[in-house]
Amino acid sequence: MSWRIRPARGSDLDAVSALADMTGGGFTNLPQNREALAQRLARSDASFARADGLPPEDELYILLLEEVGSGRIGGCGMVFSRIGSEWPFFSYKLGTLSQTSKKLGRSFAIQFLSLTTDHDGASEVGGLFLHPDLRTGGLGRLLARARYLFIAQHRARFGDKLLAELRGVLDEAGDSPFWNALGRQFFGMGFPEADRFNACHGNQFIADLMPKHPIYTALLPEAARSVIGQPHPSGRAALAMLMTEGFSYDNYVDIFDGGPTVTARTDQVRSIRDSRLVAIERLEDAPASPQRALIASGALTDFQTFIGHVCDDGRVLARGEAEVMGLKPGDMIRHVAF
Repeated sequence: MSWRIRPARGSDLDAVSALADMTGGGFTNLPQNREALAQRLARSDASFARADGLPPEDELYILLLEEVGSGRIGGCGMVFSRIGSEWPFFSYKLGTLSQTSKKLGRSFAIQFLSLTTDHDGASEVGGLFLHPDLRTGGLGRLLARARYLFIAQHRARFGDKLLAELRGVLDEAGDSPFWNALGRQFFGMGFPEADRFNACHGNQFIADLMPKHPIYTALLPEAARSVIGQPHPSGRAALAMLMTEGFSYDNYVDIFDGGPTVTARTDQVRSIRDSRLVAIERLEDAPASPQRALIASGALTDFQTFIGHVCDDGRVLARGEAEVMGLKPGDMIRHVAF
């Protein structure tokens, strides 16, 4: 059984919709709304078709995990070329205010949340979801890291900073303690409704109604304070993978559920920085000392990534793996250790 990552197409709507139905909600980039998903796929199609040589604007590239041969879709991942171009990209920044009273002889460090647009202009990796039955064997890493090789293959289409938002903590009913303590007070709607609205219509309503003054976390209930900057339990592995790639948490959190936002310099992301672009010289049935690698080939709609084996810095590939993926001597590949 071989799997690869390839660009999504409009005809994948049924498969993508089936994945969205498995997320359990709170997954803004993969909403449980067929019309919104169709719009995303159309936007992705237009992004892949966009001419080279233009600076990043507001493109969305959707990549799918596909079983070679059967065409079964097992997961998806997304890359946004430039956030904050259509409307501001809002985050909360968790800060600390230190105050001292000499008369009382006391000092206090008070945490507060400030609404910011510090990440406008960055690129974003998101929308990562893997079918529950496939969460073994490295397919999650294939899906996550393929996005970085896509960026490396099309570097001019992306910014110098890369961002990822992790879904925050939700309760058993799919509600957010953070939103209930904060957002609900200003928007008059529960988390599921606000999340669906954001997924379908964007977050301009945040700019319209969210208070612009700092919010002291001490005034929030403990249930909300305890989840600030914490990922959903299902997202802990994704956070670990991001940290391995070189992302770091700098006290930015999502405005809806309080989940962590992590960032990295694009060219310093490990899978981008360490990848090598080479031409295949030959295929061998049993290459000597093969190294397991993430291998990408093609560009835009012809892009694909898979887990394979390379020798001689990628110049030699295992014949069986290469032929399944349609590769031959003379083709260019980008590879990085898996």
